[in-house]
Amino acid sequence: MKTKDELVNLIKEDQEEFNNYTEKHKDEGIDLTEVDISGTTFSDINFFNIDFSSTNFADSHLTDVKFENCDLTSSDFTRTTLTECTFFGSILNGTDFSYSTVDFCNFNEADMAGCVLQEADLSNSDLSTSNNLTASRFDEGTVWPDIDMLPEDFDGAYSSDLSSLKDDEDDQSSQDY
Repeated sequence: MKTKDELVNLIKEDQEEFNNYTEKHKDEGIDLTEVDISGTTFSDINFFNIDFSSTNFADSHLTDVKFENCDLTSSDFTRTTLTECTFFGSILNGTDFSYSTVDFCNFNEADMAGCVLQEADLSNSDLSTSNNLTASRFDEGTVWPDIDMLPEDFDGAYSSDLSSLKDDEDDQSSQDY
């Protein structure tokens, strides 16, 4: 079994070898929790059944990357450009896509509960069969795809969440006594 550092080096330098390795070990489940892959450009990688919990992908460029049945809980994709990526069956609880461009990506059967999508551009992605999108965090700067690419029960109109609540006195003008 390769170490986390060896696997991260393969992701950065030899995607074909990484794919060959993970194909042989995909049923075992690979642990890449809490690794730093930020600022990296890679494409054509198949991530199957990999635990990426708390992994940092920030400021990266990913093209045609398949995250299938992966655990991406609390991973960081802020300011990342993702093009034609797949997140089929992956867990995205608490995953942060803030300020990212998510172009032509597929989120079929991905669990989006707690996923952070603030200021994310999802305009060309397919979220139609994603799970728990209504439990994600987004704001007025989130760009959604056409309605047919969203779950039937989802309303992308921004409404303030609990973090925006203010005390009554915050809304009143200050008074001198």
